[in-house]
Amino acid sequence: MTTVAFDQRRLPKFGGFNLGMIKLELRRMMRNRRTVIFTLIMPAAFFLLFGTNASARHESAGAGNVTGYILVSMAVYGAMLSTTSGGAMVSIERAAGWSRQLRLTPLKPVAYIAVKLTLAMIIGLVSVLVAFAVGAVSGAKLPTHAWILCGLLAWVCALVFAAFGLFMGYLLPSENVMQILGPVLAVLSFAGGLFAPLDTFGHTFATIAKFTPVYGVGELARYPLVHDGNIWLAILNVVAWTAIFAIGAMWRFRRDTARV
Repeated sequence: MTTVAFDQRRLPKFGGFNLGMIKLELRRMMRNRRTVIFTLIMPAAFFLLFGTNASARHESAGAGNVTGYILVSMAVYGAMLSTTSGGAMVSIERAAGWSRQLRLTPLKPVAYIAVKLTLAMIIGLVSVLVAFAVGAVSGAKLPTHAWILCGLLAWVCALVFAAFGLFMGYLLPSENVMQILGPVLAVLSFAGGLFAPLDTFGHTFATIAKFTPVYGVGELARYPLVHDGNIWLAILNVVAWTAIFAIGAMWRFRRDTARV
């Protein structure tokens, strides 16, 4: 009886998921200069570069202006970069052999994945908030409800890329993971209609774009502003890709930690 009670006390709650672990991991991540650049600088810089000219500020887009439309798109892109970078940091732990050591602890694969996703989503939130703060003082016009909903959707839907970063972090070597994923995200953003409206490139391109992981995120994030597009298809896109990447990440985690 005593032994059973002792063993039960030693079992971690929620499979090892806890706020202390998240706090320590977040502190470590924010000391990484690349993470700070992706989180705070890049989305705001892209918005200022492409979205603040006079024509964009005066041309309407849905219930706001084109500057606001570009702001939402750049906030999505920034959240994508941030969450992918946060998830892909697991590659460093793989290179150090840390993921194998985790197999010796009571930490469950699901809890480990949940911690990494939570961390990625936190820096994704910071990215969206910084981009929106810059947009608010740079001529972006959105209705009050669109400011809230577009920002919230840009952040929540970036969960797709937190899972994507984790999956890629288990597949790619640590020394160049973001050098590979950065260009990949840029291509996916273009193919998914984040940088330019899909109808600009014709029907075939628009059809293909709907199968990319960026399509659903961009459509949902901009919907409160423009009220255009197939929202149910966008939701299906986000849910499907999130599930695919999350399952892939857990599969790779089990495969990495199986050899101790």
